[in-house]
Amino acid sequence: MKNITMLFMAVAVPLMLVSCKNTVSSEQSKPRTIVTSDGEIDDFDSFIRFLLYVNEFDIEGLIYSSSRFHWSGDGKGTVVTTQRRGVTVSRTSLRWCGTEWMQNFIDEYSMVYDNLLKHDDSYPDPDYLKSLIKIGNIEFEGDMSKDTEGSDWIKSILLDDEPGPVYIQVWGGTNTAARALKSIEEQYKDTPEWQDIYKKVSEKAVIYIILDQDVTYRNYIAPNWSDVKIIYNSRQFGTLAYSWSRNLPDELMALMNGPWFTENIKFSHGPLLDSYYLWGDGQIIEGDSQPYWDTAQLAARGRLQYDFISEGDSPSYFYLLSKAFGLRCLEDPAAGGLGGRFVRNDSVPRRWEDGQHVTDLSPYTGQPETSYPQVRWFETLQNDFAARADWCIMDYEEANHAPVVTLNHRTDLDAKPGKTVRLSGRATDPDGDQLTYSWWQYVEAGTYQNAVTIEGQYEQSASFIVPAEAKTGDTIHIILEVTDNGSPNLKKYQRVIVTVK
Repeated sequence: MKNITMLFMAVAVPLMLVSCKNTVSSEQSKPRTIVTSDGEIDDFDSFIRFLLYVNEFDIEGLIYSSSRFHWSGDGKGTVVTTQRRGVTVSRTSLRWCGTEWMQNFIDEYSMVYDNLLKHDDSYPDPDYLKSLIKIGNIEFEGDMSKDTEGSDWIKSILLDDEPGPVYIQVWGGTNTAARALKSIEEQYKDTPEWQDIYKKVSEKAVIYIILDQDVTYRNYIAPNWSDVKIIYNSRQFGTLAYSWSRNLPDELMALMNGPWFTENIKFSHGPLLDSYYLWGDGQIIEGDSQPYWDTAQLAARGRLQYDFISEGDSPSYFYLLSKAFGLRCLEDPAAGGLGGRFVRNDSVPRRWEDGQHVTDLSPYTGQPETSYPQVRWFETLQNDFAARADWCIMDYEEANHAPVVTLNHRTDLDAKPGKTVRLSGRATDPDGDQLTYSWWQYVEAGTYQNAVTIEGQYEQSASFIVPAEAKTGDTIHIILEVTDNGSPNLKKYQRVIVTVK
């Protein structure tokens, strides 16, 4: 497999005589997170992969919610009439897959749990994960009319005294999260505590939205909680969604096709991954009537059996893997990481978003592309997924584990134009694998938007000269990437941010 990052603009960094900021990373502890999901084949596959990464997070809630694509109805026969694409439809529910699927997948997680513990003893107990499952606002699209078990749970987490942000992943509509915020407002708005409560919750909640799947963000959260941090992924998630074949370059298609998933994920990896949904695998989802992944649709859709279907919600927790992978994107969404790169909205300063204006230069086409902030990490993500699939069935000595990467200096440095920045890193591998080093510049992540010239790109130590035209306050982002030679090849990173003085 071609090393994708060899195609990136590379950058180097040997030891240093540059002033250092005495900073402490905000990513020292596991990110606290709540998942809200409307439930469909896309969510199912995201959730199955998520369960392989629950050791990397502090899971606080797993909440059933709704969206404009999936809602349960109220059980009383209430008819809702909607019009989309010129078609008027009346219905009592829409493609609702129930409130048992999370529990069912956790049951399958429990069957591989003991083996996962051989690889990391911090994997949470299945019964604990089940205790976090709550039913939120599921009855109708955009429904936030009443408190629910799920909204009350989110409310309690946002009001607790635990330190650090709480990342609310929105895999469907924002309505259950919106109801939690509305309940906080209703309880405290007319009390002397309101300003303190508003500030506390606004500083604590970080909502990562995959597409805008109901109106509750626009109609309630944005006007009433404008200081809550929002990360809005409207395009980059398409790399892992149903439209993936239109977003990936040909060179990466093998990582999404049937042979790769047959060998690395779906088969002979235990009951959890047996349930992973692929094109034409014969699995049926009760309650979801759209058979676009069915065997009969393969030829019409241009797919082969066992091709990838979709994990469009996975970028919301890929973003949180910043701590585990060393990419520091939790400090600043504009830095970019496994869950994409996002730019602050000029008129809404607490909202970061992707879109037509957020591009990274693709080495495959030589053009800036809106998908490349996600695509650039694709090989890393797929290989890591394959390794964790092996963890479900293999002993520690049989499977591969990623290297541990550190820097020999601070992660944040200062340097003047014309000065040499000398950097150094080191890594160890849990399996004793051979390691290769690569330093490269993430140009788009910095405010200095030109390439720097580097020496020693593939050494443990390297250097670059801060360009003479760099302005005071400019930032240059340098990534140390370390790859092992295990099977599959696994990568970890460290990011250095150099500020021009």
